[in-house]
Amino acid sequence: MGDPLQRRILVTGALGQIGIELLEALSEKFGYENIIASDIRSFDHLEINVQKYVELDVLDIEKLERVIVENEINEIYHLAAILSANGEKNPQLCWKINVNGLLNVLELAKKYKFRVFSPSSIAVFGPDAGKLALQKSPLNPSTLYGITKVTGELMAEYYHTIHGVDIRGIRYPGLISWKVLPGGGTTDYAVNIFHKAVNHEEYDCFVNEDTRLPMMYIDDAIRATLELMDAPREKLSISGGYNLPSLSFTAKELYDEIKKFIPSFKCNFIPDRRQEFADSWPDETEGKYSTEEWGYELEYDLGSLCEKMINSLMKRY
Repeated sequence: MGDPLQRRILVTGALGQIGIELLEALSEKFGYENIIASDIRSFDHLEINVQKYVELDVLDIEKLERVIVENEINEIYHLAAILSANGEKNPQLCWKINVNGLLNVLELAKKYKFRVFSPSSIAVFGPDAGKLALQKSPLNPSTLYGITKVTGELMAEYYHTIHGVDIRGIRYPGLISWKVLPGGGTTDYAVNIFHKAVNHEEYDCFVNEDTRLPMMYIDDAIRATLELMDAPREKLSISGGYNLPSLSFTAKELYDEIKKFIPSFKCNFIPDRRQEFADSWPDETEGKYSTEEWGYELEYDLGSLCEKMINSLMKRY
């Protein structure tokens, strides 16, 4: 599909938290004219700088194939997914989008020989993973979203081993960004809290103050994605999902750091059902394989993350 030296990239789920930021990074790196953004929604109300946008349901394999062929796509960043909290509300849709949508992409990748990036998540881990999740820790998730991501990792390994599909993935931790509000995940509190603080509003956090989860600033996640896709295939031992080294802080530690910038900010900790999901996940992820195989390292710590988030949101509001 197309000139292998000329990236022709399709991004599915492009209007999500990762997609908006990834579109910008891909466009800057490979040229806006080589990036096709797609999502099931219209993007008229959002400010995204793309030359071509297609409304696309990843369950519609015929339209997906037509978009791939007509645009000579040789690389897909498959971000279309239902996240953890929303997945529990609608398990059938979560399975269809997360598993059947990926299956459609993999079948077409087998047919047309294009490369695929498909993200996984820390939700693949369950209570038996321990506080520090290793690359090869047990995968016994407690949410349907996590189950779909484990299934996706297994599908990725199968299609790579049996059919030669070059698919790569990252187990994203909770991602913190200021450009786009998150889309229904358990780690959303770590984004929502900044918006409330900058707007001088009180925030009711839906997890306990001592809840500790793996987190990462979005710039580190986008850089990890691009670096993984640039890595020589022969250096990679994993197709389904690499652990990344992550930040690890409690909800209270995040609150305290924000108060250094906005001392008047008030946060209440009122856990809801999402606390159960958070309790089943590790506190931190170890990224040994991503560091050894493609040289990945974090750049942002909690202090620099908070500074970037607050300064960026203050300019917006």
